[in-house]
Amino acid sequence: MTAVCVVLCLLFLLPGVLIALSGGGTLRALGMNMIPPWAGWCLVAVPFLALVAGAAFMVRGYVLTDSALIIQRLGWENRLDLSRLTSADVDPDALQGSLRLFGNGGFFSFTGWFRNKKLGVYRAYATDTKRVVVLRFSGKTVVITPHDPQRFVAEINSNKAGTASRS
Repeated sequence: MTAVCVVLCLLFLLPGVLIALSGGGTLRALGMNMIPPWAGWCLVAVPFLALVAGAAFMVRGYVLTDSALIIQRLGWENRLDLSRLTSADVDPDALQGSLRLFGNGGFFSFTGWFRNKKLGVYRAYATDTKRVVVLRFSGKTVVITPHDPQRFVAEINSNKAGTASRS
């Protein structure tokens, strides 16, 4: 999905650059006099801004600590407090039939709010829809996609068990 979106953005950039830099001269030679040069700059700016915005919200990785899951983004991070975690399960089919409510549906990542019959409303911080881990907290569901889902669930469950025995 990311590759398709990047290619489409780059395809929009090319005519925009031609229009903007030629001052419309190239278009006049083709018989198209009605497109002003500022329209070319718009064709350059919109795909460029889409690329920057998509990249800013991408998921770069996950860091599991004793008390939190840190979702690494480009230049910032989200933190999930694990004290209210009730379960962590691997489920490669969890995202099937999902409807995006608000968020990004595959441009560098799958992030935002989604809904499906299986999970209800959930928050996704995902990159690979076949490596799904469903985290259920009291009051919310979060989907992530670590590189090794089985190992991640084993680690998060051992952290949870270790925390419970220390309480």
